[in-house]
Amino acid sequence: MIAEILSVGTELLLGNTVNTDARDISEYLSALGIDVGWHTVVGDNPGRLTDAVNIAKSRADLIITTGGLGPTCDDLTKQVLAAAFGIELYFDETEAERIRGYFSRRIGRPMTENNLQQAWLPVGCTVFSNLWGTAPGCTFEKDGVRVIMLPGPPRECRAMFENCAMPYLRTLGEGEIVSHNLRIFGRGESEVEFPLRERMNAMRNPTLAPYAKEGEMFLRVTAKAATREEAERMMEPVIAELRESLGAVVYGVDATSLEAVVSDLLREKGLTLAAAESCTGGLLSKRMTDLPGASEVFRGGAVVYATDSKTSLLGVPAALIEEKGVVSREVALSLAENVRAVFSADFGVGITGLAGPDGDGVHPVGTVFVALAAADDSFVREIHGGRDRDRIRTMAASHALDMLRRYMTGLPVEKI
Repeated sequence: MIAEILSVGTELLLGNTVNTDARDISEYLSALGIDVGWHTVVGDNPGRLTDAVNIAKSRADLIITTGGLGPTCDDLTKQVLAAAFGIELYFDETEAERIRGYFSRRIGRPMTENNLQQAWLPVGCTVFSNLWGTAPGCTFEKDGVRVIMLPGPPRECRAMFENCAMPYLRTLGEGEIVSHNLRIFGRGESEVEFPLRERMNAMRNPTLAPYAKEGEMFLRVTAKAATREEAERMMEPVIAELRESLGAVVYGVDATSLEAVVSDLLREKGLTLAAAESCTGGLLSKRMTDLPGASEVFRGGAVVYATDSKTSLLGVPAALIEEKGVVSREVALSLAENVRAVFSADFGVGITGLAGPDGDGVHPVGTVFVALAAADDSFVREIHGGRDRDRIRTMAASHALDMLRRYMTGLPVEKI
C-alpha cells in the first residue's frame, strides 16, 4: 500500500506554520509498514485542491488529508473530496450535538452557527469523533482508494490518528508489522549506512532503514509476520548483530531520548548531576528537567555565560581564564569540578565554547569543550559543531549526556 499525505492550508505554503502533521503521520505509517510515496501541500483554494486530489487518486492507494475541516469559509476539504469521488455529504446530527456540547461544556460561550459546517460528512463514511476539538474526521473507500480525513491542529491530528486512524489501518493488513529503532549517537549517517548498504539492499523481511534526526542516527528494523511474537523472533538476531557491530554508539533500542537513558541510569545507581553551562545557555539543564522525576537525579545548574560570572559564581580562577582562555579544556574542567562541589552532586558537567558568530582568534566558531567530573576521574571532549548556533548547542548538550552514559556503563568516555 502506497500513501499520499495531502496537507491543506495556505499557512503551510507561506511558512507561517510548520507541517508537523505530515511528519508525525509519516512516522506512524512507517511503523505500520505503509510506504509514503508523496507529501503534498496545497493552499485553501478549491481549484488547486481539486487538482491535488485528482493527482493523488491516480497514484496512491491511501490518501490522508490534514486540515480544511473547520468552520470557516475556506475549510473545503470535505466538499472537494466528496465531489472528486462522486459522494454526497449528509448532516450528522450526532456530531452536531457533540459540537454544541463542546462549546457549552468546555468552552463556555455561545456557538456560532458556522461551526455546524463541521458536521457535514461524506455519505457512507466511518466517522472519527473528535474528543480533542470540534472537527470530526472520517474515512471512506471509493474507486479502489482509501481516504482518511483528519483535522489540522497538531494535537488533534496526532490524537485522532493514534486512536482512530491507526486501529482502522491495522485492520487492513494481514498479520502483524513490528518495528524497533536503534538510537545512535556519535556516528554520521554515511558512517552508519555505508557498511550496511549491501545488506540493506538484500534484506526483504526484516527490513533495515537508516535516517538522521537532530544530530543523531536511527536504524529502524521492521518485520512482518503472522503474529507479533513471530515478527519479534525474526528481528532479534538482526538487532543483536547490529548492536554488536556498531558497539558503544548504540545507546538504546526504542529509547525515547539520550537524556532519558542518562536519567534512568542515574536513578538506578542512586547518583546525581549538576551542570555549569556557558554557550549552551541552560539547554542541558532543560533537557534533564523536561523529564518526570528530574529532581531525584538533577541537583541544579548554573548558566555562566559572561566570562566574569564563571569566576564570581563558580570560582573558576581568573588567572586560569587569562592563561588558557575562556574556551579551553582547563576552564571546562574547572567548571565541571566546581559545579559538582557547589551542588554536592556525584557528577559535574562543564561546557564552554564558541557558538558564533565570531571566533576568538584561537579556535574557530563551533569549537566547544565539554568536561565531565566524577569523584575519582575527569574527562574532556573537544567537539566542532559547525557555524549554526542551535546545532552547536544541541550537539554540545548531547555530547555531555553521552559522556555520562558511557561513564556509568563502563565505556570509553573521551573518544567516540
